[in-house]
Amino acid sequence: MLNVSAVSLSLGGQAVLHDINFALTRGEFVGVIGPNGAGKSSLLRVLHREHVPQSGKIILKHKSLQQFSAVDLARTVAVVSQSPPPLFALSVQQVATMGLLPHKSWFQLNSSHDIKQISLALDKVGLKAKTTQAVDTLSGGELQRLHIARALVQQPALLLLDEPTNHLDVQYQHQVLQLVRSLAIPALACLHDLNLAALYCDKILLLDKGRQIAFGSPEQVLQSGLIQQVFGVACDIAYHPQLKKLQVTFLPHLGLSTC
Repeated sequence: MLNVSAVSLSLGGQAVLHDINFALTRGEFVGVIGPNGAGKSSLLRVLHREHVPQSGKIILKHKSLQQFSAVDLARTVAVVSQSPPPLFALSVQQVATMGLLPHKSWFQLNSSHDIKQISLALDKVGLKAKTTQAVDTLSGGELQRLHIARALVQQPALLLLDEPTNHLDVQYQHQVLQLVRSLAIPALACLHDLNLAALYCDKILLLDKGRQIAFGSPEQVLQSGLIQQVFGVACDIAYHPQLKKLQVTFLPHLGLSTC
C-alpha cells in the first residue's frame, strides 16, 4: 500500500528527516513515535505532499506519490490534522459532507449514494444520533471522531492522523484509537503515548532528531535500550498481565540514561 524508501527532507536549509525507510501494508495500523522535534509531523506532511523531500521515493498503491494529481491525491489520502481549522456554525452532517469535496465538481448535488455514505460514516463513529447538532457543542472526543467520519466519507486508501489523541481525556483517547483500529483502512498515526502505540498499533516507527531508530512490531521497537537512548530516561518494559501487550514504565528517579 505504501512504501517509503530513503526519504530525506530539509526545510530552510536544515535537515529534518534523514533516510527514512518503512512500508505499510493493507489493513495495518502504524504508529510513529519519538520526542518533540523527532520529525513525526514532518513525515506526515511529506506523505500527503505538503512537503516535497529532497531525496528518496514514496510509492503509494504501486505509483509514485509525485505522479498523483492534486485531485487524485485528495481522493486517495485522508488527513486528520492535529489542529483542524475551526468549524463554527456548521452541523455534524455538514462537516462529514466535506469529505465528498475531492469527488465533486462545483455545484454538483449530492446523490442518494453520497447521503448514504455520510450516514454510514457517522454511524461508524457513533455520531449518527447527532447529525443535526452544532459542531461547537461536541466534546473533544466527539469532534475528533467527526473528523474521522469526514475522512471516511472521503473513501481514502490511506488514513494519516497527526496526534489524534492530543488533549483528549483518557476515555476518548482509547475510543478514538479503537475506532481507527477497527477501520478497514491502512492508517499511520503520530502518537506521543508509547503505551497507546503498543496497545493499538501493528507496527511502530521510532524517530529521533529526524533519524529512523527502529521500525517493526512493538516487541522489536519497544526495547529498553532504544527507548532510553531516544527519550533519555530509564525505563522498564514488560507485558501487561491482563492486556498481554507491552507496557512502558519510565523510571525518572533512576536518573537519565547513559545509553
